[in-house]
Amino acid sequence: MRVAARSELRRSLSRSRRPDCRSAKDLLPVTADASSPYVGAYPQLPSRRAVWREIVRYVQRDAPEVETLVELGPGYGDFIDQFPAKRKIAFDLNPEMRAFVDESVELRVEDAQAIASLPAASVDLVFASNFLEHLEGDEVDRLLESVQGVLRPGGRLMLIQPNHLRCGEHYFDDPTHVTIFDDRNIGFWLERAGLRTLRIDPGLLPFSMKSRVPKWPLLVRLYLNVPVRPLSAQMYVVAERV
Repeated sequence: MRVAARSELRRSLSRSRRPDCRSAKDLLPVTADASSPYVGAYPQLPSRRAVWREIVRYVQRDAPEVETLVELGPGYGDFIDQFPAKRKIAFDLNPEMRAFVDESVELRVEDAQAIASLPAASVDLVFASNFLEHLEGDEVDRLLESVQGVLRPGGRLMLIQPNHLRCGEHYFDDPTHVTIFDDRNIGFWLERAGLRTLRIDPGLLPFSMKSRVPKWPLLVRLYLNVPVRPLSAQMYVVAERV
């Protein structure tokens, strides 16, 4: 079965000419109703939930014991719903997300900067996917400083986002991308906020939800665990509060 999975993965990757590194909201199929950027135009996809289940399985090794988890911009809750934690808090400006995230998640309809309102040193893990690149530089600095403040000593920040060095041609296909991040400069931003960089994987994910690569859990798991990931464009970063 594993040999067949590898063969299917190679065939699928060969059909994809270049990595797609657009923002999360641009990676969802668009319907005729564009009145709501998430609920109307970007419907919830079971296949995406399955992909994120494997991503959660993979990244959990970098934060095996989490009591309090915070996600910035959770969207449909594909990560936060599936990551095991006793308490889950999410910050999202879209109140419609309440209909999609699990009822166990404390959804706060606020700007991500409101994370600063949480008690100091009270959070074990902060997670954000395809998020920081939408902020201006001074906003990034302020947010990372707030993240550092709410993390307990040893608490971790996980980021998954476009790596400009791997997808520079398409980085600004999404006009809401304003700040460039790559695997060479992300550590500077983190350390300036008082966070210690533990891991920078230049390429974790090679395909979007519109990619031709199959979204079968076995193939996703296999791809995440191979030493070289063809066409990868999303980097994975882990940092901690000292």
